Amino acid sequence: MSEYFWLIPLFPAASSFILVIFGRWLPKKYVSVQAPLAVLLSFIFGLASFLKIYPRGLGHEAAGLSKTLFSWIHSGSFQIDFTFWFDQLTAVMVLVVSGVGFIIHVYSIGYMAEDRSYTRYFSLLNLFTFAMLLLVMAGNMVLMFVGWEGVGLCSYLLIGFWFERPSAASAGKKAFIVNRIGDAAFLLGLFFLLFNFKTASFPEINRALTDGRISSSLATLIALLFFAGATGKSAQIPLYVWLPDAMEGPTPVSALIHAATMVTAGVYMVSRLNVLYSYSGIAAEVVAIIGALTAVYAGTIALTQFDIKRVLAYSTISQIGYMFLGCGVGAFAAGMFHLYTHAFFKSLLFLAAGSVMHALSGELDMRRMGGLKKHLPITYSTFLIGAITIAGVPFFSGFFSKDAILTQCYAQGKYFLWLLGLTGAIITAFYMFRLIFLTFHGQERFSAEIRHHLHESPPVMTIPLIILAFFSIIAGYIGLPVVFGHDLNFFERFLEPVIIRAYETHLSLGIEWLLIIISSVIAFVGIFLAYVFYLKSPHLPHQLASRFPGVYRLLFNKYYVDEIYNILFVKPLVKGSEMVYYNFDLPIIDGAVNGSAKTVSFFGRILSLVQSGLIRDYALVFILGVAIILGLILF
Repeated sequence: MSEYFWLIPLFPAASSFILVIFGRWLPKKYVSVQAPLAVLLSFIFGLASFLKIYPRGLGHEAAGLSKTLFSWIHSGSFQIDFTFWFDQLTAVMVLVVSGVGFIIHVYSIGYMAEDRSYTRYFSLLNLFTFAMLLLVMAGNMVLMFVGWEGVGLCSYLLIGFWFERPSAASAGKKAFIVNRIGDAAFLLGLFFLLFNFKTASFPEINRALTDGRISSSLATLIALLFFAGATGKSAQIPLYVWLPDAMEGPTPVSALIHAATMVTAGVYMVSRLNVLYSYSGIAAEVVAIIGALTAVYAGTIALTQFDIKRVLAYSTISQIGYMFLGCGVGAFAAGMFHLYTHAFFKSLLFLAAGSVMHALSGELDMRRMGGLKKHLPITYSTFLIGAITIAGVPFFSGFFSKDAILTQCYAQGKYFLWLLGLTGAIITAFYMFRLIFLTFHGQERFSAEIRHHLHESPPVMTIPLIILAFFSIIAGYIGLPVVFGHDLNFFERFLEPVIIRAYETHLSLGIEWLLIIISSVIAFVGIFLAYVFYLKSPHLPHQLASRFPGVYRLLFNKYYVDEIYNILFVKPLVKGSEMVYYNFDLPIIDGAVNGSAKTVSFFGRILSLVQSGLIRDYALVFILGVAIILGLILF
């Protein structure tokens, strides 16, 4: 089965095609089986391919499967093939995308059951899955860019899925436009790469870098342009503003975008180009600093938000920042490890939030929740596991992956980045348990009518929550730190053939234990502070907001970044476009087109005087013509 690994992205593509063409005639039950089955087949083939390369993946031997379907772009000596590639890094992404994607598909059967665009939803969801699988299985940068643009297009279609709502349509456009800004930088980087490397193939790019055929300044320029594209796709400073508004889409879409697919594309791209970023110290430094700043910055905004999905959205921005922090300090395996664990606990959190919304008739404001613990026991238990995991509580998966990143920062002497990471960790623990306490504990703040209809979600929604909660607990045990024993970090060993170690770190076991204790204490302190503020003394947040109104308004209004962007970029562009439209487009472009039409019309009216359509007029002209010719001949 592994020799047919190239079929992995084609299963969801075929499913989407069938649903688009024949969807209006297909019964709902068929759609409910066919769409998830296509993603499950991708997972099965991905698992078979993983098992094929796994024995070689734990050594230092590069191992991978390659399949060239056809010659794609051919100009002189320059050639780019349509090649699928499956190595250790691809295996991680394929299993995450298809595995978590399948669980989200199953959950969607229950969540979207009453939606009138049920078939359209699943066709877009599978198209999204295809685009992401194409991105991670691409054998060269050009094919990766096709998948890169594909997930951008699908995010626009899914975020604006309920396009009848102006807010959803606006959010879809915002995501599309902001991503195009980053993609323009990505495209520039791709042009520089093709012009100077003469290839887009990943092995040949790495070979050119290791042979020193490319200057460090050029490598820095290309790496920074690619990372600018990643800040758009993965929602980092300054192009993160689209992601909170993406909550306008259906909740399973939020889980798919935020956990397994689109926002992780930038992290995967940087990890795939790990040789390039290791070659350019400046670019790696920029990646680490932007990641650390984003982790703290997005977390501070989440402290004051009351929309349950927006809190999780800013949490995603923050956690992606941790991944880039790991990649920026050369710990690419640690960054990918956090991507892997994050896929489970973040999809769990979003789907559990969807279960809360399902019970409360779509309510999103945590100020109208409270006391849901006894009404939604499964949702509460799984949500709590997700919150504990993302907070970095010891022995849950998020603890291992986040600790790996922070340890690498400290080991390399990046103490400022390490402190930023710890700051982000305590903020994360605080706002996640603020969400737990406001939603599930304390006094019930919803209406009697909603209380009458409160019920746990159906099994088709709760079983995916239980599965994700299980993996949120155990997923981290394939990457244990060295203090638990040598050679227990199977995840890092598996990625060794494709990810280089930028730095060799040597910390004593005492320092390693100290770092683990510090990060653990930080998590518990954040949880305790949330308990004090929102359960023991719920009046404290109001007192602090009253005492520091300026700081509270700044955080609540998200640092006014959207308003600043609106003043600096959106309004000038709109006004400039209007000026061009009224002063150039209408009088000159439209004038030229309309003027040519009027000229033709004028001459047509003159000719119409001659071409009257009456036979007697044509006979008269004929006779006059004959008389004139005879007169010329005779005289």
